Amino acid sequence: MADQHDPADMHTVHVYRFYPTEEELISFYLSNKLQNHRTRDLHRVIPVVNVYEHNPSLLPRLAGELCRRDTEQWFFFVPRQEREAQGGRPSRTTASGYWKATGSPNYVYSSDNKVIGVKKTMVFYEGKSRTVKKTQWKMNEYRAIKEEADGSNAFPVPKLCHELSLCRVYVVSGTTRAFDRRPFGIGPTIEMINASTGASSSVNIL
Repeated sequence: MADQHDPADMHTVHVYRFYPTEEELISFYLSNKLQNHRTRDLHRVIPVVNVYEHNPSLLPRLAGELCRRDTEQWFFFVPRQEREAQGGRPSRTTASGYWKATGSPNYVYSSDNKVIGVKKTMVFYEGKSRTVKKTQWKMNEYRAIKEEADGSNAFPVPKLCHELSLCRVYVVSGTTRAFDRRPFGIGPTIEMINASTGASSSVNIL
């Protein structure tokens, strides 16, 4: 993982691009975090941050050290709020506005067509009361399935792990983003790009 380059070249800058699929976010990153496996390595890419305590414009600087230069998307592990643990609804209000769910939650499937999680999409609204306006900030919240549904139920409802969620925060730009054009064949890795030469290589983080 060490960043190796010619010591004489002080102008070399490396940019890391993270290209996870939704399946990888849940079955690899979120699963490892829930099991408390290799958290130090995970946090270099996805730190633990209560995103609801911050204005979304401040979140990029709180991203993992390997993804802090990304200009399109940022990832965070978000712990369950105390009010959730007591059976209440989570608070998605910040000092400058609030996150509002849009559409219905969707299941996330594995490559072998099993339900592995649920994705909820939210939009950030800035302001209070009558001055509220919709912003370009969006977030995908992912929760993992706790256990397989009971096959005896004709309409099984998967149980979720509520201890922790994984959130992808991004800005709607109207153009194709890096995570929409993910290179074929890249697994749970970070692509390292040498900004001075344009050369790139994929680096496994775990």
